[in-house]
Amino acid sequence: MNETTLAIGFGTQELLIILLIVFVLFGASRLPQLAKALGQSKRAFKDGLDEADDEARIAEAKRRERLRAAESTLREDELSADKYTADKPR
Repeated sequence: MNETTLAIGFGTQELLIILLIVFVLFGASRLPQLAKALGQSKRAFKDGLDEADDEARIAEAKRRERLRAAESTLREDELSADKYTADKPR
């Protein structure tokens, strides 16, 4: 198979065959339980992704704050160094 056929995905017939196989393997009584478990795992995965995004945003904000603090300290040091060199007699 080439890459273009892999990128197309599943069609309606393929999905129906997969659903039929799942129905035969698990039976009608277990399908609601499987659907519930699938929904819960999808929700947990999404919550985990959201939590990771929040942590990344917080870490980025802290990094920016440290960078601003370092830049302001550097500017203050440069200004104080300029004062001392301006006061020295030549």
